[in-house]
Order: sequence, then C-alpha cells, then structure tokens
Amino acid sequence: METTNRRAIAILFLTMFIVMVGFGVIMPILPFYAENMGASATDLGLLFATYSIIQFFLAPVWGRASDRLGRKPVILVGLVGFSISFLIFGLATSLWMLFAARILGGVLSSAVLPTTMAYVADTTDEEARGGGMGIMGAAMGMGVIFGPAIGGFLGEISPSMPFFFAAALALGVAAFALAVLPESLSEAARQEARANGARSSGLMEIFTALAGPLGFILVLAFLASFASANLEGTFALFAEAHLGFGEAEMGLVFTVMGVVMALTQGLLVGRFINRWGEERMIQVGLLSSAIGFILFLVTFNLPSVMAVMAAMGLGNAALRPAVNSLVSKRTPPDEQGTMLGVVNSYNSLGRIFGPVAGGLIFDIMGYQWPYIFGSVVFFLILGLSVFLFNRNRLVPVGRTHVWSESSAGSD
Repeated sequence: METTNRRAIAILFLTMFIVMVGFGVIMPILPFYAENMGASATDLGLLFATYSIIQFFLAPVWGRASDRLGRKPVILVGLVGFSISFLIFGLATSLWMLFAARILGGVLSSAVLPTTMAYVADTTDEEARGGGMGIMGAAMGMGVIFGPAIGGFLGEISPSMPFFFAAALALGVAAFALAVLPESLSEAARQEARANGARSSGLMEIFTALAGPLGFILVLAFLASFASANLEGTFALFAEAHLGFGEAEMGLVFTVMGVVMALTQGLLVGRFINRWGEERMIQVGLLSSAIGFILFLVTFNLPSVMAVMAAMGLGNAALRPAVNSLVSKRTPPDEQGTMLGVVNSYNSLGRIFGPVAGGLIFDIMGYQWPYIFGSVVFFLILGLSVFLFNRNRLVPVGRTHVWSESSAGSD
C-alpha cells in the first residue's frame, strides 16, 4: 500500500474509532438518562431501534451521494451530524428531545460507515482490500471496548457529560479530516456515477439488489446480523439465569470478545482473506458462531464462557470484513458507496429484528432457545453458502455481473 494510502487509512481508522467510542460512551448512560425523563422500557427500545431503522433506509442514499459527490464531504457531513445529535442529547430536558436527537443522528451520522468502507475500496487493490476492511472493523471494535468504560466514568461526573464528550470528539475528528484527509474518488469517477445513476437516489437499490447477483450476500448479511443480535439482546438475561452473572462478569466477557476481534481484524484478517478468500472466511465465521451458540448452553463458569466468547470472536472477526470485501470486489467503481450502503442496510435490518425475536423466544420458550435458534440460523446460512459459493462464482464483467465456475482472486 502506498504511503498516501496508508495515511488515509490511518485517518479513517481514527475516524471510525472515535465514532464508535462516541457510541460506546453513551451505552451505559442512555437508559438511565432517558428513564429520568420519563421513558418506559418500550420507549427505550424504540430509542435504540430508531437509529437502525433510519440507517436501513439512508445508508445506501449516503453511499450513492458519496459516489456522486466524493467520499470526503459525505464523511464530514456524517461527523458533524454525529456531533450535533449528541450535543442535543446533552442539552435535552424531555423525552421528545432525545428522540429528535436520535432521529437527527440516524439521518446524518449513517453517512459515515458506508462511505468509510467505500473510501477503503477506493484506496486499496484487491489484495489489500480485505485487510483494509479488517482494520476498519478493528477500529470499531476498539471503540466499543473503550467507549462504555469512558462513558461510565464521565457519567459519574454528570449525566450529560458523556454526550458532550462524544460531540466534542466527533467535531474534533471532523476538523482533523477536513484538514488532512484527501479525496479518494476521482472527478471522472464522480461524473460517471452521476451519469449512470442520474435517476437513482440509492434507496431503491435496497430492494432491487436482492434480485441481482449479490442478492445472496445481502440475505447472508441480514441473517448473520439477525442471529448475532439474538445473543446481544438476551445474553445478559441468559448469563444471569444460566450462571448467575452480574454486571461485572458481563463487562469482562464482552471485553474479552471485543479485544480478540479487534486484534484479529487489525492483524490477521487481511492475511486470512488473501490466503483463503472471502468466501471461506465467511464460512469460518458462520461455523464458529453456529458452534459457539451451542457451546454456551454447556458453559459452567466464567472461564468457560470467556473461552467460548474468545473462540467465537476469533472466527467471527473476519465475517463482516469479508462480506464487505467480497461485495466491493464484485461492484463497479462508481457504485462502491451505494452497494456498501446496501450491505450496511441489511446489517441494520438484522439488528432491528434480532433482539425482538430473541426476546420473544426467551420469554416464550426459555433462556436456552434463542441460542438454539441462532445456531440453526447460522448452520442454515452456512449450508447455503457452501452450495452457492462452490456452485457459482461471481465475476464482474464491465458494468454487469455473470456467474462463472472460476473465481476472480477469491482463492
């Protein structure tokens, strides 16, 4: 990777890290903050779901905008929007202001992730693509690790302090990116995107892409996110019922998984993808998750839970970067932002419905069943991926895609 590209990737790493620190900072605080303003459990659920719902619809729109206008201005809009939304959170005095801040944050800050991934695609060749996506995943993972700890500390000072801190971080990164981040998309590529997608906002691609050659990858992204969210939404209740865990044990378990995933994504994912290809790494992630969900049911103490979580994190670390890398390699240069936004939409859709399904299964059938159900979903996707990846390999030809028995740089 050239020196200029390395600098750009480093800036993007910092951007994603700070953004996820900002998200993580509010996670331990927001439920209590909203509760003090009269929020019910349903209100809290809606408050958390609002961002994912908006992101589902708007991530491809921002991706399309970055194809037409360039990556840098869209990233800046997302960072500034992120900052403004958290400033409103900190100043909020009533529940409606929290929802207004969450909606504004969803509309504007949903620009950051798909555009950042498209920037990585612009500045890496196929050999370095998976590694670049992995580095962004590591930045997100590290932000999620450090954010809640910082938020808990600042929340002791003042309930609104974590929100002001997140707003200041985002604004600082925006100023830094404005000064030093180069534009990755050439004017010629932007003109081509404007010409080829003159009547498309990117929104319809959420639905039309399902009928295209990347349809299975989008379904895979949704189902994997959906099944993972079964764990995220119910794991605290499962661990309490199964092993009597409290907050301290839960924090340690998720920290272990976060550290393992961040290190794997930052140091190993690129090498794994270059050696075995995106398809195989996706299958490794699916298999590790399917087995891990079942193994949770036979854990008996904190070390056993941490061991299963670490093993899942190691296998799962390549799943999302591999999906993003595969989609990027199968997409024309002037559609990178749009299609990576569509992938992000289906990840968001899984995060909307996964916790709801997990909670219902937990309440109706018992604490073991969300994990049995999640494992079945992962095994189902794995079986379909083995059949489809081995039977048909997708190869781009000009602006169209065809099925071929040979893979373009996947193995």
